[in-house]
Amino acid sequence: MKLDDNQLKRYSRHIILSDCGVKGQEKITDVRVLVVGAGGLGSPVLLYLAAAGVGTIGIIDPDVVELTNLQRQIVHFTKDLDVPKVDSAKEKITQINPHIRVNTYRQPATSDNIAAIIKEYDFIVDGTDNFPAKFLINDACVLAGKPFSHAGIMGFDGQMMTVIPGESACYRCVFNEPPPPDAVPSSSQAGVLGAVAGVLGTLQAVEVLKFIIGKGDLLTNRLMIFNGLKMKFRNVSIKKRADCPVCGDNPTITTL
Repeated sequence: MKLDDNQLKRYSRHIILSDCGVKGQEKITDVRVLVVGAGGLGSPVLLYLAAAGVGTIGIIDPDVVELTNLQRQIVHFTKDLDVPKVDSAKEKITQINPHIRVNTYRQPATSDNIAAIIKEYDFIVDGTDNFPAKFLINDACVLAGKPFSHAGIMGFDGQMMTVIPGESACYRCVFNEPPPPDAVPSSSQAGVLGAVAGVLGTLQAVEVLKFIIGKGDLLTNRLMIFNGLKMKFRNVSIKKRADCPVCGDNPTITTL
């Protein structure tokens, strides 16, 4: 897409970057990104991708805005209580950037619908808060060959990795299967510092934009771990497993 004068000015701080330029910004305005979850992680992702000019943004979330969300889910405001999150998020990001297109899916991501939805997008962002959804996103993206960013948060901590199917380790290469029900407390049980969601979600947005313009080193074959109390980041090297059930040499997971 050729940028008009208004867009050239809006995105000027991208355009003057030597690693982005006009061509990079045109890639951003042409791309389609799906964000699964409009919560703590999805909020900063959506805000920054919209501001960056991502041409088409999809949002999946079945929930409505609740009072407890407002401590960390910054795309939603107090006036949005009881409003579907997809509608609340769409309102804010189109106010930031009226040039973008937004597709909303007020439904949970399931094995019945996710394949049909993700096929329309170039990159997927996992902003979910539960293990079944994270494994579903991983499996769907690997089977469809869709690159995606994973992140998870709890308390003062977070983790993140990027997966390029066929090239890098996937989520199941690190975590083979979901833990037993109730083995790991949810954020509603253990709590989460709101700004930690902002840190990880913002870094997910950075990964998406780097992928789009084809610059820098992605978080592939690395699990980045963040400790907010000590303000430390560390990377753990991971490898693509030959025996991975979904991306290995003889996968046992071939359908959702």
